[in-house]
Amino acid sequence: MHHPPAGQYARSSIGAGAREEVAVAKPRQLRQKRGWAFAIAVAIVKPLLLLFTKRRWIDGEKIPAEGGCILVANHISHLDPLTFAHFVFDHGRLPRYLAKAAVFDVPVAGAIVRGAGQIPVYRLTSDASKAFRAAVEAVDEGECVVVYPEGTISRDPGLWPMTGKTGAARIALSTGAPVVPIAQWGTNDILAPYAKKPRLLPRKTISMKAGDPVPLDDLRGEPLTPAVLREATDRIMDAVTLLLADIREGEPPAVRFDPRAAGVREIGNPYEDKHRRKRHHGHEDGK
Repeated sequence: MHHPPAGQYARSSIGAGAREEVAVAKPRQLRQKRGWAFAIAVAIVKPLLLLFTKRRWIDGEKIPAEGGCILVANHISHLDPLTFAHFVFDHGRLPRYLAKAAVFDVPVAGAIVRGAGQIPVYRLTSDASKAFRAAVEAVDEGECVVVYPEGTISRDPGLWPMTGKTGAARIALSTGAPVVPIAQWGTNDILAPYAKKPRLLPRKTISMKAGDPVPLDDLRGEPLTPAVLREATDRIMDAVTLLLADIREGEPPAVRFDPRAAGVREIGNPYEDKHRRKRHHGHEDGK
């Protein structure tokens, strides 16, 4: 099977009629036991999402109905985990996120995310490997683990997927589980990256499209070298980008944005640095 080089994409063609037909497919019923934490989260969050968003869900049935799997998606807003969980939950699975460790220390919210079986990520620390081991264990136990391969909200000027980190590929190749790419768009219209105030009205459309599992069979069983992990990651990011190009009806950049090469901070609000520099230059000009 031919795989396009990283940064090169072959657009799929979905006519307007076919797009509408798959968008109205009925979601699956949840088979797993929710537990108290998911029950509370669903009772609070789902009615709000139904009230303030419209949904354009495409091919959600491609999410495996059971068994361990990895869902990978682009990241465009701090609201993504809520709308994405809605999509996954209504297609019959309980999502297990790799979430920032700091969330687990927040009163009430921390108890809920722990009770819901979410996985803490200690970014840029010596404990970062704990998340990988916990994710592998969850997938081996048949859970549906969600990974944002970019590791943070996209820094690309057009919010296209950036260069991916290798965590999702490592989990997939270590477990043999399928990797299902999903593109999402619309949460950025409600809450732009690092904005503080949401724009709830008028209601925004949240588009989600799931794809076929990323072809990784030729890499399974190979030593997890940097080259193998990078190849698998590039295939994952290509698949997500293809889906996003389809739901946005646009063309992604020819070369994927790399925050390291661009000198952009990889975690936290990248706009804070610009504001600090502006204030600093303003003070200097006023001297």
